[in-house]
Amino acid sequence: MRKKAIAAGHICIDITPVFPENGRQAESLGEILKPGTLVHTLAPDIHTGGSAANTGLGMKIMGADVRVMGKIGEDAFGGMIRDILRRYDAEKDLITVPGETTSYSMVIAAPGIDRIFLHCPGANDTFDGSEIPEEALRDIALFHFGYPPLMKKMYENDGVHLIRMFRRMKEAGIATSLDLAAIDPYSEAGRTDWKRILESVLPYVDFFVPSFEELMYILDRPRYEELKQKSAGCDITEILSVEEDVRSLAERCLAIGARAILLKCGVQGLMLMASEKMAETGERLGLDARAWNGFSCFEESYRVDRVLSGAGAGDVCIAAFLSSILEGAEPKTSIENAAAAGALCCMSMDAVSSLMPLSGIRKKIDEGWEKRKK
Repeated sequence: MRKKAIAAGHICIDITPVFPENGRQAESLGEILKPGTLVHTLAPDIHTGGSAANTGLGMKIMGADVRVMGKIGEDAFGGMIRDILRRYDAEKDLITVPGETTSYSMVIAAPGIDRIFLHCPGANDTFDGSEIPEEALRDIALFHFGYPPLMKKMYENDGVHLIRMFRRMKEAGIATSLDLAAIDPYSEAGRTDWKRILESVLPYVDFFVPSFEELMYILDRPRYEELKQKSAGCDITEILSVEEDVRSLAERCLAIGARAILLKCGVQGLMLMASEKMAETGERLGLDARAWNGFSCFEESYRVDRVLSGAGAGDVCIAAFLSSILEGAEPKTSIENAAAAGALCCMSMDAVSSLMPLSGIRKKIDEGWEKRKK
C-alpha cells in the first residue's frame, strides 16, 4: 500500500503574460516596463500557483497518493482553481469559504530576467490549520506545508498557529515538511521575527525545504544584503559559496531542531543535509534512518536547452523529493530526483505541465542527463 501525504498551505491562481520569443531581449525588467509605453504580449498563461497546488499536483503527477488542501473563496478565481485541480482528481479537499477572496498573482516572467510577483494573499491570510479535519490525518504518513510568510494567521503572534499545527502533526506520528516563501520587507510579514518563529517550529519539522535566499534573509541578514549588493540586481544564488554560505545555513537549521534540510540554491543546485536523529521522523513514514543519518550532499542542477519560466521550480523540487521519500528512496536518489524535477519545471510556463512520473525522471537521469556545469 502506498504511503499517503497531505500537501497544504498557500494556493492561488497565477496569471502570467507571455512575452513573444522574438521580442525585445533586455538585461533588466526596467528596460521593458517603462511608464507610458505599450508592451506587446501574447495570450496569458493561467494556472494554479502556491505551495499546495504546485507541490501537491507535482506529487500527484509523480505517483504519490496526496491530498491537496488550500483555502479559496466562492469567486471566479476560486472556480478556476477548482476546475484545474479537478483535472488531476485533486479538488476534493479544497476549503471553500463564502465571502472570502481567492488569492491571485500576476507573474512577470520576461525572457532572461528573474520573475516578479504581484500578489494578493486573499483567503490564505485566514488559514490557521484548524481547517484540517482530524479524520484526514488518520492514515497520513507525511504532511507538507508551504509559504507561511504569505499567510497572515501563520506568522502573527510569533507563529502560534503554525507551531500548533506542526506540533499536532508530530503528536499524531506524522512526518512533517515545511517550505518558506520570499518575504516582503515592507509588509507585516517583513516586520515579523522569523528567526524566533523558526526556533519554535523547527523542532517539529522533519524535512525543512526552503530556498537559500529566503533562509539567508531570515538567519543572516548582513550576508544577505552583501550578496544582494554583489549580485547587482541579479539572482544571488549565482554568486553564493556552497561552503561559506550554503553549508553553514544548513548546519544552523539542524542545530535549531530540523531533522533534515533540503536547501534550494537556484541555478547552482540543492543541498541536502540530515542530522543523526532521522529515526524521529515518525513510524508511519517508515524511513530507513541508517541511510539518512548524517547524510550530506550538494547536487548540481541539470542542464536544460531552453528556460521558459522558473515559476514553481522550487515547489516541484520538493514534490520529487517528498515523493521519492514516500517510495522509500535513499537520500542520494531523492535529491537527484529533486534536481531533475526542478529542471523539467523550467521548460514550461507553469509548474507542472512538463513533469512526469518518478520512473520517467529516473530514466532521464540514468540515461546520462548532463549537469549544468559540465
